[in-house]
Amino acid sequence: MSAFLGEIIGTMLLILLGDGVVANVLLNKSKGQNSGWIVITTGWGLAVFVGAYSVASVSGAHLNPAVTIGLAVSGNFDWGQVFPYIIAQMIGAFLGAVLVYLHYFPHWAETSDQGLKLAVFSTGPAIRNVVWNLVSEIIGTFALVFGILVIKGATMDSSGSAVPINLGALGIIPVAFLVWGIGLSLGGPTGYAINPARDLGPRIAHFLLPIPGKGDSDWGYSWIPVVGPIIGGALGAILWVALGKF
Repeated sequence: MSAFLGEIIGTMLLILLGDGVVANVLLNKSKGQNSGWIVITTGWGLAVFVGAYSVASVSGAHLNPAVTIGLAVSGNFDWGQVFPYIIAQMIGAFLGAVLVYLHYFPHWAETSDQGLKLAVFSTGPAIRNVVWNLVSEIIGTFALVFGILVIKGATMDSSGSAVPINLGALGIIPVAFLVWGIGLSLGGPTGYAINPARDLGPRIAHFLLPIPGKGDSDWGYSWIPVVGPIIGGALGAILWVALGKF
């Protein structure tokens, strides 16, 4: 399996299980309806583990453009591979969202709230404020990428060159806990996209799919969970590089 296909499959599994738990909690007549935020954050943490574990040995299991860019900024990933990885992640996220749509097919017609239908696919702010919504996504993704670099045991050698990270299976467990912790602690303001593909891919699916009574896809907000995570991921990588020089 190629790294490109690995990122598609891993990100597809991430979104299938991640957006799937949101659908289970939000959609009418689902067995998990109203089971709450802790269930959602736990489901996303497990989704990260399953998606990453499945393809760690193939692609490194980035599953997130912010992670890919952050690793490139830190010197742990080839810039020439960044764009193909992001394309693969977007494809995987879109496909995962389509699978969620199919899995919960009868429940869309049973759910009248347009906001809940969109929330299954993409994030949205609790309080709409462009500046602070952006800041929230920056902080959350900063914690994610910096945490990944630390958890994975990445180090700087004496010449200042980064040692490549091995995103192995055992290291995925603490990363899953990291995502769970970010959701519990920092997810309230925006729903913690912390991943441009996680938000934009499913948002495109929401726009294209024939979901009954779905309403608007909120494109006016869509740039925040893309730009914020990219900035936050780059800042997390820059801090890791800076600390490695001391």
